Amino acid sequence: MGAGVPVAPLPRVLSIAGTDPTGGAGVQADLKSIAAHDGYGMAVVTALVAQDTVGVRSVHVPDAVFLRQQLDAVSDDVTIDAVKTGMLGTAEVVRVVVDWLRAHRPAWVVVDPVMSATSGDRLLDADAESAMTELFALADLVTPNRDELRVLAQLAGAAPTDGTTTDGIDAARAVARRWDVRVLAKGGHDDGPSSDDALVSPDGTVRVFTGPRVATTNTHGTGCSLSSAIATLVARHGDWELAVGSAKTWLTAALRGADALQVGRGHGPIDHNALVRAALPTPRWTDAWWVDATEVLDETLDCRFLRGLADGTLDPEVFAGYLAQDVHYLRAYEQHLATIAAGSTGEAAAFWTTASEGCAAEARDLHHRRLAGSHADDPVHPVCAGYLAHLADAARQGDGDDSAAGDVSTTGDVSATGDVSVLAAAVLPCFRVYAWVGERLGTAPVGHPFADWITAYGDPGFAASSARATELVEELARRAGPELRGRMARAFRQSVAQELAFFRMPEQLGEPV
Repeated sequence: MGAGVPVAPLPRVLSIAGTDPTGGAGVQADLKSIAAHDGYGMAVVTALVAQDTVGVRSVHVPDAVFLRQQLDAVSDDVTIDAVKTGMLGTAEVVRVVVDWLRAHRPAWVVVDPVMSATSGDRLLDADAESAMTELFALADLVTPNRDELRVLAQLAGAAPTDGTTTDGIDAARAVARRWDVRVLAKGGHDDGPSSDDALVSPDGTVRVFTGPRVATTNTHGTGCSLSSAIATLVARHGDWELAVGSAKTWLTAALRGADALQVGRGHGPIDHNALVRAALPTPRWTDAWWVDATEVLDETLDCRFLRGLADGTLDPEVFAGYLAQDVHYLRAYEQHLATIAAGSTGEAAAFWTTASEGCAAEARDLHHRRLAGSHADDPVHPVCAGYLAHLADAARQGDGDDSAAGDVSTTGDVSATGDVSVLAAAVLPCFRVYAWVGERLGTAPVGHPFADWITAYGDPGFAASSARATELVEELARRAGPELRGRMARAFRQSVAQELAFFRMPEQLGEPV
């Protein structure tokens, strides 16, 4: 955004409606819809509704004085761009809202004349139906469902309709003409492959918005959600046709995602975030784990061992001592990778097998070439032993029993006990941290005393292996439930901390770094 260009505020949209403790309808659905369209949602509660996806159990209507206090609390402090009304329930509530709107009417008012729930429960008494006509005179748009439109058309003096699309438009014309208001005649309850909504203006003109009919019974709160979406969009675009068309596209996506929510035993809610989610990158579990380890990673890169390795000032004897411990580690790590391979199939099994074989080759070709004679027989240092104990514990968690975290072998001599997800998460930092360090160390200049090691860290082939290991662990995390995924995250976090301890270990080997 260029300097001096004004930024329009988010549409500030007030929902005046009842509640739904399951979150699929009422003010809860309104707030989700407003947020899904990048609006700032506010809510004044007209009724406390004990309902679920099966039906309404009871309704408690707060005192009308308190309702007006809620409304005044908002309008006395906040500029309201649009209002959407939903369930009002009683004639007294309707009159309070009407009086408030007459004093504080914003530019855009959408009325969803909530008379019954998707379950069929009645949500508006007969006296309130009559009082609603006063509200229509203050509205810009009314969004009834098919049954509500039939009732409103009768209140407008029109002949009874049979519910067809043509008669629905005729009924909407009668309502629009009677109260000088736009009417959205919705086709969600019709039959056929398409679901057509007709926006009818007071002058009788009609624009039809066509969309595919989504085969789902999870339609709880559809009317609430659509009307609040339209209110938000019209406050942004300033045009009713743009608002209705965009809201219908969003609702189609929300209906398509409804079944996957698995909320409730009856008519479940729609997926308010379907389009938002589709526009965002798919979240990756392993990326979240990596970000979580940022502070430890920063400490790792700044440790004296890596700084000395990078600038060539590291004592070769200290480096040899470090390599001796790394050989102990690689011998165990090789077996852990083989365990993961044994618990995997197809390309995943082939990758982990190749990685396991690569550990032996690395220890043979890179480590032993540098090891001084005095370090070849070094015992396992406590830091190295701690890391290996952590990996062995992760391997034992393959049976899903956290009680396995007791006395563990530091040799890595374990067998597959079932799921290898936790172990795979625990070994991943050895790939990622080393590849990450290699990327930051860059290329060693000619004559650098540790050029072979820095080159190994930054090897493109190793970076590719690190990326592949990450993808395989990501897939395991995607398949896991929250409990198992949590153990994977903790295993990864602990391994990152163990990597830092391993790089700091040379300071404890009796030699200055």
